[in-house]
Amino acid sequence: MNKELEDKLYDPYDDEEHEDLELIRLLPKVKTDFKSKIGDWLELKVIDCHKDENPLIKTKLREVSVEQGLAIAEELFQILDQRGDGIGLAANQVGIDAQVAVVNVREPLVLINPKYIKKENEIIYGEGCLSFPNRAIRTKRYRDIVISTEQSESNWYFSGAEENSDGKSVWDKGNMNQDRENRVLESVCVQHEIDHLNGITIHDREVKLEPTKVEKKIGRNQLVTIKKGDVVKVLKYKKAQNLLNHQQQLIFHFH
Repeated sequence: MNKELEDKLYDPYDDEEHEDLELIRLLPKVKTDFKSKIGDWLELKVIDCHKDENPLIKTKLREVSVEQGLAIAEELFQILDQRGDGIGLAANQVGIDAQVAVVNVREPLVLINPKYIKKENEIIYGEGCLSFPNRAIRTKRYRDIVISTEQSESNWYFSGAEENSDGKSVWDKGNMNQDRENRVLESVCVQHEIDHLNGITIHDREVKLEPTKVEKKIGRNQLVTIKKGDVVKVLKYKKAQNLLNHQQQLIFHFH
């Protein structure tokens, strides 16, 4: 955290009245009284990392009690509901240093101090993130995971598998395809939020597309695909040659 930003932030739990709460909530410096754990915090919002610095986005967060976690989770669900454009949210995305996240795909889930027990069956998945809006990234995830949480004695199992260990279908028979997609999405979303709690973003999980190598000579009038940053263009090779000399990348030319 730079000094200028540090001067603008403070810890409301420095007050003696709140010494029992082992949380850090970074808020703009204002004069206000904190009368409860969550209720008197200023309005929370997701920090857009394209525009503002979030000192917690790359930080492994602190573990909290179940009571503290549930109070924070309630606030996170309210933010998701107000925004209406997300299915998961972690505490550090709104400036709270706490191992708490929420997911709402098939049902509302609260993750307090979650830890992986098992991860199986790698998949490539397209993800977005409220902290880095308007960008989709291909990531490497796992279809099947088992996790533990602070508030539950039982482990939680998330799977995109078509059958369970007994070979019986686990899908909603009335809407099998949608159920399958939702289960995979839920598994990926849980992994996404656990990453946030450990200071990992989708950029750290990004799978880079490798350019297709073709030994065949490309004709001048043959269509090719070129890329620079997030911009992709399709045009004739004779027109693409000049662009290739200006940090454009030839992806493939099967047109």
